[in-house]
Formats: sequence, structure tokens, C-alpha cells
Amino acid sequence: MSKARRQHRIAVLLGEHAVTNQSQLVGLLQDEGLKATQATVSRDLDELGAVKVRVAGGETVYAIPEHSVDRIAPKDHLRRVMGDWVADVSHSGNLVLLRTPPGSAHVVASALDRAGIADIVGTVAGDDTLLVVAAEEVGGACLELRLRDLAGL
Repeated sequence: MSKARRQHRIAVLLGEHAVTNQSQLVGLLQDEGLKATQATVSRDLDELGAVKVRVAGGETVYAIPEHSVDRIAPKDHLRRVMGDWVADVSHSGNLVLLRTPPGSAHVVASALDRAGIADIVGTVAGDDTLLVVAAEEVGGACLELRLRDLAGL
């Protein structure tokens, strides 16, 4: 199982269940046939930015905070996401195509959207493919180089 797939499942599980501790999350993953240790789940929660929040009744559960659209993400976050989840980058005209492991394109799209890169008009994410529209004056070739650099490719 890839790290990206596991983290994607963790994010989905946190949205579907009131997960109060890491052992419970390990169990939920095991119920889906995914093996992970508590230490691995702990690192995944940290990388996903999960936090404990208090819900009705006083119990605390894990949640992944939603980031407002106007909040600019730090460049090191974008570099980490790109490095972890982008497998290939290519372009045609002013369009740049990024390939990711299954279920990860939305994570990369969100990081790009929140990075505030002026040369990016917008993104469209599928399951494992992400389309990035470059500003016309910049073009896809130039943006491809920038995104390759961010991904360490």
C-alpha cells in the first residue's frame, strides 16, 4: 500500500467516523485490509495536518482542518506535497498535466490552489491526474519546469 493511498483513506475515515485515538484508526484501516502501525498512523496524521477537536458531549476526535480559499500555504508545504505525490509532469500549450498515485490528485490540486502562484489560472483534479492551466503569458512549458522543480523531478 502506498503512503498516498493510506493517507487518503485516513482522511476519508476521519470524515466518516469519530476517531478518538490512533489505535482506533489503526483498527479502521485494518477493517479495510490496510496494515499500518500506530507509529505510521501518527506520522500520517501529522503530515495531513490532523488536529484533535472537541465535539458535542466533550469528546475529542481527530479532524483535518479545512483551509480557507484565501489562505496562502507556505512554499515548503507545496514542495513537500509535490515531492511526495507527483510522479510525472508534462505540458501541451498552456496546460500542464501532473500524474499522481490513485486518489491523490485532489491533494496536489489543493496545495497548488492554496500556494497563490500567480502563473496558475486554475486546477482540475481527477483521481490520479491533475490539469493545471497556466496563464497565457507564461505558457505550459515554463510552468512545467517550475512544477517539475517543486516536485524534485
